[in-house]
Amino acid sequence: MNSISSDNICKDNIILIGMPTSGKSCAGVILAKIMGLDFVDTDLLIQRVAGRKLHEIISAEGLDVFLKREEEACLSLHEKGSVIATGGSVVYSGKAMTHLKSQGIVVYLEIDFDTLTKRLHNVKQRGVVLREGQTIRDLYEERAVLYTKYADITVSEADLDMEETVDSIRKGVVIYQSRN
Repeated sequence: MNSISSDNICKDNIILIGMPTSGKSCAGVILAKIMGLDFVDTDLLIQRVAGRKLHEIISAEGLDVFLKREEEACLSLHEKGSVIATGGSVVYSGKAMTHLKSQGIVVYLEIDFDTLTKRLHNVKQRGVVLREGQTIRDLYEERAVLYTKYADITVSEADLDMEETVDSIRKGVVIYQSRN
């Protein structure tokens, strides 16, 4: 990995993973502004290519097709100097995660289950990949293991506001790059 220069500009990418509502997109935009990086949101990329919203893709084409679209969107990325906010289900694709890890530093934005349930009001409207019969608790427990598996850095958002979360990501990236 390239090191962060004296003006704190990351020469590689910072890839944000985590549960829906963990703040990947919001934190990503702010982080990109602060660090002078570009910003890419894979959910928006999927919507642009498909010409419809995430929940419409899932409803019309099913979960498997959606996951394939998500994988393809991630595999198409060849960014340099960007913050990339991924969809929460990206960790279901080992191929996509291997590609993303080769492109930069993967940061897991970790929220606890209570925070998730307070923030996540309309699962279907958000386009959350939830299988038939799967509860939000099941989803949380299944994905937490995968996020941890792929993360280079974990930022626990417990008791942090957005500004503190962004600062924790930035500091974690600096420390990570200085060690690698």
